[in-house]
Amino acid sequence: MLTDRYELTMVDAALRSGTAGRASVFEVFARSLPAGRRYGVVAGTGRLLELVSRFRFGDAELAWLAENAVVSSRTLDWLADYRFTGTIRGYHEGELYFPDSPILTVESGFAEGVLLETLVLSVLNYDSAVAGAASRMVSAARGRPLAEMGSRRTGERSAVAAARAAYIVGFGATSNLEAGRSWGVPTMGTAAHAFTMLHDSEEEAFRAQVEALGASTTLLVDTYDVARGVETAVRVAGPGLGAVRLDSGDLLTLVASVRRRLDELGNSGTRITVTNDLDEYAIAALAAAPVDSYGVGTSLVTGSGHPASGMVYKLVSREGPDGSMVPVAKRSASKATHGGRKHPVRLFGADGRAALEAVYVGGSDDASGAAAPAAGGRDLVVPLMVDGEAEQRMLGVAGVQAARRHHTQVLAELPDQAFRLAAGDPAVRTELRQL
Repeated sequence: MLTDRYELTMVDAALRSGTAGRASVFEVFARSLPAGRRYGVVAGTGRLLELVSRFRFGDAELAWLAENAVVSSRTLDWLADYRFTGTIRGYHEGELYFPDSPILTVESGFAEGVLLETLVLSVLNYDSAVAGAASRMVSAARGRPLAEMGSRRTGERSAVAAARAAYIVGFGATSNLEAGRSWGVPTMGTAAHAFTMLHDSEEEAFRAQVEALGASTTLLVDTYDVARGVETAVRVAGPGLGAVRLDSGDLLTLVASVRRRLDELGNSGTRITVTNDLDEYAIAALAAAPVDSYGVGTSLVTGSGHPASGMVYKLVSREGPDGSMVPVAKRSASKATHGGRKHPVRLFGADGRAALEAVYVGGSDDASGAAAPAAGGRDLVVPLMVDGEAEQRMLGVAGVQAARRHHTQVLAELPDQAFRLAAGDPAVRTELRQL
């Protein structure tokens, strides 16, 4: 029921007109990247496949639909037996995408496929937005570890999705326990300012934390006065103090002074982590500062200003009167689409870096999903779900790890200018080619 009403009313009308079972091909793509971005990241695929596998209408849902006269009794009977039995192909999770990249293709009868539109877009639009922003943060951090800690800045379900997406593109940990339980993302966390203020003194709070978590813990030193907090932390934990955390102030100057004081006190091995409203630009500005790790919250879970990726779900081919597949497309001003099944291939320049995304259109437009000629490039489409059965390697913790590895591999294909934070054109041009 986490869907839009018009998905069900379209099914209702299609059942009445006799077109509900027409073989159809739906495509997910984005007309553009978020403003100024050089590349996008596909994320949420494994999560989506699990949701599609479980997409059902139970007695309670059907009763509510009937009570509210959303659809006819015939459609209620159809929904009671609903199970997606089609095929889904698309880019591997963790893959990069560009404007008009055919990220996902759903092949099924019309009613089966159209019913998934809201589910597909709600997952891919959010997860990919977070992954795209998080990937830029990882690049800006230049190898320093990052932790996701934005659960209090978004919805309880999207918090888990955000932690998963961030981990896929290189974040090392999350504060969200459900992301750890469901998806195998390493979890981290120690104490907030409230724990310090609970005690009669900062020293008492630090002693309680060290007693519980050991000297290698991270102590939050900016509840009152940073300089005194650092000295107290060292006095309590000694030279084995793992890290101090800064969550406020002018980080660029504050980090330098904290590093000097730690070294003066003999704690050269104590790390500094910062967590004050960071985004990719703030992280880049701290590149020369003695920061050891970052914690990112609000900017991450909001896609650093772009909480959705602008992806759409469009019918691009459907069965004609003679049983053959017919390309279909919108002609709407500024929203025109390209009909027909697409076969994307990433092509490389002489330097081995990605230079062009060739999207072959047409040719054999049947349900076989035959790959286009690779032309010396890399085919981008992989099977995700066949006859309603999800590819097991894409699911669960193993799927997250596979997506994380894949992202690392494909990121190395990009030209150097792709990692600039300044606004610019997509790093790889997309070109539609007729077969």
